[in-house]
Amino acid sequence: MALPILFLLFISLPFSSAKLNVDYYKTTCPDFERIVRENVFTKQSASPATAPGILRLFFHDCITDGCDASILITSNAYTPHAERDADLNLSLSGDAFDIIAQIKTALELACPGVVSCSDIVAQTTRDLVKMVGGPYYPVRLGRKDSLTSDATKVDASLPKTNMSMDQIIAKFTAKGFTVREMVALTGAHTIGFTHCKEFSDRIFNFSKTSDADPSMHPKLVAGLRQVCQNYTVDPSMAAFNDVRSPGKFDNAYYQNVLKGLGLLRSDSLLGLDARTRPLVELYAKDQQAFFNDFAKAMEKLSVFQVKTGRQGEVRSRCDQFNHIPNA
Repeated sequence: MALPILFLLFISLPFSSAKLNVDYYKTTCPDFERIVRENVFTKQSASPATAPGILRLFFHDCITDGCDASILITSNAYTPHAERDADLNLSLSGDAFDIIAQIKTALELACPGVVSCSDIVAQTTRDLVKMVGGPYYPVRLGRKDSLTSDATKVDASLPKTNMSMDQIIAKFTAKGFTVREMVALTGAHTIGFTHCKEFSDRIFNFSKTSDADPSMHPKLVAGLRQVCQNYTVDPSMAAFNDVRSPGKFDNAYYQNVLKGLGLLRSDSLLGLDARTRPLVELYAKDQQAFFNDFAKAMEKLSVFQVKTGRQGEVRSRCDQFNHIPNA
């Protein structure tokens, strides 16, 4: 019975992702894992914003048009409006782009033309999640890099902080992700920060009857108003997503949501909606349950609509195609 079961497991995977495997570079670039790991350690130690930055970049890349490094392409005359320049991607961390470029340079010296940028993004994300205290999950390798990058696809794919829970859930289910997977993936908000403009409407002039969103803890509102008082003058002003342990990957985010300490409107909705609150409560009290579900969801996301074979290429530079598109 073992063979039929294995066969059924195989055919249940999308064909392109079924081609991937964790030992893809074992003979062609045996130092791949070491090079990624060492660069990740050095960069994260020097710049703690790297881990949340790469997590966000990874999600934005994968959920838009598959995990294919299309988000790394820089706009030029031949690709005038690449994903990277979409409004929702303009706030992506420079540290995230920097670490991918650094690792790519090191890998091109060790094994030229072998390792794709999309594989670097996937492996780097996993290593950084683990480094800041999150769960380990296997990363299957063998992705190819995209041959296109189109900013118009971003807005249609990414959830926005001002959406209703119905709209947010619809964004995820349209891509084949369940509500449980959505809530687990949102746990990435346990690290990193958000710019004040993304939640200013919750703490200033919320409504005709309330200056602030009543679902927010009053002390959080007071603190955020102090941090963000000049955000219109200085748009770089930001606040930590998790006020309790912003640099550690843990389940404090869910505990915060239940206490009215969620930074974004979408965070607050997770704790209020009947479809998501039971999961928030579960993850708030059971960190291992969160880690298990987050790892599974990340493993699934990491192979979402990957390109293999002639569907893509191995770029020599992550920010540009090897050949001019449509030339």
